[in-house]
Amino acid sequence: MPRRPTRRRRMLNPQPLTFSPFARSVAQIASIHVDRCQTHKSKDQKGSPLNSKDKGIWKHNLEGKNDLSESSEEEGSGGVVQADFVFFDPKLDDFHGVKILLQTYLDDTQWDLSGFVDLILAQTTVGTVVKIEGDDDNTPFSIVTALNLRRYKDHKCIKELMEFLLKVCQEKDVIKDLRLFMGEQANDVGLLVSQRVVNLPPQLLPPLYDGLFDEVSWATEDEPTEELRNFFRFKCYLLVSKIYKLKHKNANQKNNRNLKRRSASDSGDEIVYIKPEDEIFHKLSLWSFSFPMQTQQVETQELKNYRLMGLVMAVEAAKIPTFRQELQSLIVET
Repeated sequence: MPRRPTRRRRMLNPQPLTFSPFARSVAQIASIHVDRCQTHKSKDQKGSPLNSKDKGIWKHNLEGKNDLSESSEEEGSGGVVQADFVFFDPKLDDFHGVKILLQTYLDDTQWDLSGFVDLILAQTTVGTVVKIEGDDDNTPFSIVTALNLRRYKDHKCIKELMEFLLKVCQEKDVIKDLRLFMGEQANDVGLLVSQRVVNLPPQLLPPLYDGLFDEVSWATEDEPTEELRNFFRFKCYLLVSKIYKLKHKNANQKNNRNLKRRSASDSGDEIVYIKPEDEIFHKLSLWSFSFPMQTQQVETQELKNYRLMGLVMAVEAAKIPTFRQELQSLIVET
């Protein structure tokens, strides 16, 4: 097995990857919101040329309507934009851009987000930042990584993250599992962090996740010490994400542990997954729970019957091969 992906190009014609007309609407709304947030990010990052010390180069050509910039929304530009998305190892120069991507990771909670970003960027053997080649701002469009809970348990940001999850979890049976993850099982748990702009081409998802899980596997062999190698022998992954959930009259009904999304052909979706891969993770999860978020929700007619919710999932590492296969199939069929 090669230790780095080989260079390759693929022409993309990205389409909205969603599961219903409502979900497509949500993606478009979120895209506008994210694009406008991106205009406020720091301009002090400088691009650097690719070299063999970076991860193998995956280049994807994006050809479609110019929906990657605020100007396309405000000026009605219908032009075609072509961009090469490139996968990089995390580095310190990515701090401001990654922090923006993670700014609502724990809802509107005040916590050590800067420390969390520092941990992510310091772990260069496992993790990927996606950028556009030649972008003068060197803007990260996506970050994906996996952090061992035991390795970083004494860091303020991880302590605050765990405290937050315990606070928002209202399921007594799940809390027991969550406490185990933080305690005696922590060395076996990887916090899988995956954040990106909403309109990132979905065709990037399979190589992005394949790269992550391949790097985890390589780290169990290539890290310089046995202790470091053991930190990547995950048995479970913990994920924190977001969904839109249909409001119910009985909002406290006990169904969070095994939430299931109804068919998109139904009159309304029980759950709309903002990130399509989360539906696969959710289906494969060992346990999960949702919680209401305080972050201001985008007000639209389509969202009037839905509420923005946090979604926490535990997925066994043994299920990852199935996840990779199903994600590839999802993208191919879309």
